Amino acid sequence: MADATPQGNPAVVGLAGFGITTTLLQFHNLGLMGVGTIFCAAMFVGGLMQFIAGFMEFKCGNNFGYSAFCTYGAFWMALGLIWALADLAPGMKHLGITGNDIGFFLVGFTIYTAIMWVASMRVHMAMFLTFTTLLAGFIGLDLVFIAGMKGILKITAIDLLVCAGLALYMMAAIIYAQLFGRPILPVGKPLVK
Repeated sequence: MADATPQGNPAVVGLAGFGITTTLLQFHNLGLMGVGTIFCAAMFVGGLMQFIAGFMEFKCGNNFGYSAFCTYGAFWMALGLIWALADLAPGMKHLGITGNDIGFFLVGFTIYTAIMWVASMRVHMAMFLTFTTLLAGFIGLDLVFIAGMKGILKITAIDLLVCAGLALYMMAAIIYAQLFGRPILPVGKPLVK
């Protein structure tokens, strides 16, 4: 039997898409940029890139990566569509989107993230920290949109910038380990064995 051809790790694409788009959205939340560029990134970088990674994780038999990348890819595409519809909504009463609506949209992903946060304890410390900051970020956004606690948006954005940085760190760890033939960036051990 011939040796299998080495395959790329789809996580590098998914983590890049997640990390870059999350970073851009937090720049917006900090008042540094508008949403037009983020809309495009949400569709292609956060959405399409993560979908591709998710479907490749499926082929690898990795349900954690499959679920995470497909779900968060869908999140970004849906969020981009919500922004587009919110601009169109004044003329289309049945599509009216409120801040409260966005808040409950975010609650669904908060629940999903809590489930994945538990699962991340079995991966490694970097993954656990990524999901910890992501869960905290979703809770912060829930409070901003549902409870009207706009004062915590800046701290939530900073938390999510840390989350994005952790995702990009994991991407770099995977790429560097392959290129250098050994782990360069430590990701830590799983919290739960």
